[in-house]
Amino acid sequence: MTPTINAPAPRPTPNADSDTNARYAAGWAALARIDGEAGTRVVDQLSDIAPDFGRLLIEFPFGDIYTRPGLDLRLREVATIAALAALGNAAPQLKVHIEAGLNVGLSREEIIEILMQMAVYAGFPAALNGLFAAREVFVARPA
Repeated sequence: MTPTINAPAPRPTPNADSDTNARYAAGWAALARIDGEAGTRVVDQLSDIAPDFGRLLIEFPFGDIYTRPGLDLRLREVATIAALAALGNAAPQLKVHIEAGLNVGLSREEIIEILMQMAVYAGFPAALNGLFAAREVFVARPA
């Protein structure tokens, strides 16, 4: 069951309009469904250093991209896990999205296969780092 996450009130933004507020609300709803508490922690950790960046994180990827038609959330997380693993330098974000993949219905076996596939296109170090990140998530989250 996905935890209920209450969106904080948006910070006043210059020239904010109803479209911006709608993106923010849609983004929080998507973030809650996809990332759950892990996503909220990321936004919270930005509050004292770059709260405006936290708002952008909610509005653009979650309010604009994750809510688009064309791909379901499972496929979006497959693409995100693969991309983050291939980067090889985004372990914290990869862990959040491995959690998200589990939240939207990916199995542990599917996540492992995604990461193993990265050995072909991103190299063994990227695949290994991804698998180690997955192990950390799996250990922290009982099956």
